[in-house]
Amino acid sequence: MWSRAKNIAPGDTVVLWLTRDNLHIITVTPGQEYTGRFGTYHHADLLGVPYGSKVPARNGKGFLHVLRPTPELWTMALPHRTQILYLADISFIMSRLAIRPGSHVLEAGTGSGSMSHSLARTIGPFGRLYTFEFHAQRALKAQEEFLQHGLAERIILKHQNVCKDGFGLSNAVDAIFLDLPMPWEAIKSAKEASRKDRTVRICCFSPCIEQVLRTVSVLNQEGFTDIAMYETLIRPHDVFVQQPTESLKEARERLQAAEQAKEDRRQRQIEQSKVRKAVEHAAKEGGAEGESSQMIGIETADGAKRKRDPEGEEPTVAALPPPKKPAHMPKQRQKQEAKSSPQPEKGVVSQPIKEVRGHTSYLTFAVLLPSNLHNPSATSTTNPTSNGSNQYNAAQIQALDSLPDNINVIPEPEQEQEDYEMGGEDGGVVVPGVALGEPVVGELRIGTAEEDVVSIDPVPPYLA
Repeated sequence: MWSRAKNIAPGDTVVLWLTRDNLHIITVTPGQEYTGRFGTYHHADLLGVPYGSKVPARNGKGFLHVLRPTPELWTMALPHRTQILYLADISFIMSRLAIRPGSHVLEAGTGSGSMSHSLARTIGPFGRLYTFEFHAQRALKAQEEFLQHGLAERIILKHQNVCKDGFGLSNAVDAIFLDLPMPWEAIKSAKEASRKDRTVRICCFSPCIEQVLRTVSVLNQEGFTDIAMYETLIRPHDVFVQQPTESLKEARERLQAAEQAKEDRRQRQIEQSKVRKAVEHAAKEGGAEGESSQMIGIETADGAKRKRDPEGEEPTVAALPPPKKPAHMPKQRQKQEAKSSPQPEKGVVSQPIKEVRGHTSYLTFAVLLPSNLHNPSATSTTNPTSNGSNQYNAAQIQALDSLPDNINVIPEPEQEQEDYEMGGEDGGVVVPGVALGEPVVGELRIGTAEEDVVSIDPVPPYLA
C-alpha cells in the first residue's frame, strides 16, 4: 500500500482528492475512466503522473489531485461496511497501548479495516496483527483489501465469534483492542492470549456507558489494574488573519468626510428642487400651454439649470452652489503623520467551528501485569535470616552478603512505618517509606568517609 515509487503505474491504488470531505479510492486500470462532479478522467491519463499532481478533467473545466494512499487517507475514503474509528481515536488508542514496531496486537472486530490499516503500519513488517471478524462477508472483503494493499504477511484475519469460541491464542500478544458489542464476554479469553512475561495493555471501544460499567466489573474480576475511561472529542478552529483596525483619528476623519458629503448632496437636492418649482411657477403665470413647453429646464454640466426665455432671448442660468470639498492635508504632511503614528499589525485569530462531531465512543483502558508478579514465590528464594517473612532472589542475597560487617542489622518488622532511622557512633541508616526488615535498595552511608558508601541495586524478581 505504501509504495515508494514517484510516479503512478498500472495497478496502483491511488486516492483521488476532490475536496476535503470528498475522496475516492481507485485502482489504476488502463481503459477505464472515473466520472465525478468535476468531470471525467481516464485512467490512462494518470499513468506516469507523479503522486501529488493536479490532473485536469477532459473538458478542461474541473480538476483533482492524485495522492499516495496512507492509513489516514484510507480512513477518510474507505467504503463503509460498519461504523469506523477515526484518526483522533486511533492515534490515542495506539499511544495508550504502547504499540510500536514489532508488537503483536490482538484486534476483535475488524469491520471496515480502518483501525487494522493503522495498526499494520505501526507494527511494521516484523509485527503481527491478529484480527477477528464474526461476519463472513465483511471478513472476506477485509481479507481482499489486505491482499490488495500488501498487508497479508503482517495481518492474520480469522472469521470467528470470539465471544463464544474465544481467540484460540495463548501467551502471544502485547496489546489488545476490543471493538465488540459485549467486550466483557471476550476479556477472559483475551487474558489467556496475553503474554505472561511482560505488561499487557487492553482497550475496549464501547458507545454506551452501560457497556463500560459491565466491562470495568469484569476487568476487576480478571485482575486488571489501572482501569481508566476516556472520551476523545475534537474542537476544530477556523484560523484567519484579521485586518488591522484603524486609529481613532482616522475613523473620525472618515466619518466626518462621509457626513460632509451627505450634507453637500442634500444641499444640491434642495437647490435643484427650488429651480424646478420656479420653472413650474413661471409656466403657470404665462397662462398658455405652449408657453409652458418653451420653458424647458436644461441641466448643465456643472449641475445648474437653464431657463429658456419665451421671447427667444438668451437663457438665464440659475447657478447652483458648487459642492463643498473636504479639506485635504498636503501629501507631505500626510506622509509625516503616517511615519510618526504607529502602524497597526495584522493579527492571526481563530474561532471554533459551529458544527462539530460529537460523541463517538468511550475508551476503557486497563493493564495486566506479568503473571510472576502475582506469585513472587515462584521466582524468589527465602532469606534464611528473615525467618521466611521476606522473599529475596539470588541477586538480592548476593548483594546483601557483600556488605561490610559494620552495618547494623535492621530488626524484623511488626508493622510498617513511614521513616526509620538508626543512629550510632559511626553514622546512621535512613530508609524512608520502607518497612522494617525489607531489603534496602539504593545507597547506604555506613560512616562519614566516601569509601563507606555502598550502592545496592538488586534485580526485581520478575526480571531475574
